[in-house]
Amino acid sequence: MDLRSAIKERILGLCTERNITINKLCIISGITQSTVNNIINSGSNNPTVSTVKKLCDGMDITLAEFFDSPIFNELDQEIH
Repeated sequence: MDLRSAIKERILGLCTERNITINKLCIISGITQSTVNNIINSGSNNPTVSTVKKLCDGMDITLAEFFDSPIFNELDQEIH
């Protein structure tokens, strides 16, 4: 799994845990629907840390909590 896919899966998982839609996440995070859709639909190769931070703020979690998930331990090596 690559980083983009892991971020996507983590966002979707957190939305499911909190019982919120992507649309609601956009509203509470102050991020446009198109930006989040690009992340979710793999249109964005590298979501910025700033964007992930805003999503975290909307979900009332820290960046550390966002990345503290087994999914990030399973990432493919980026440097070959």
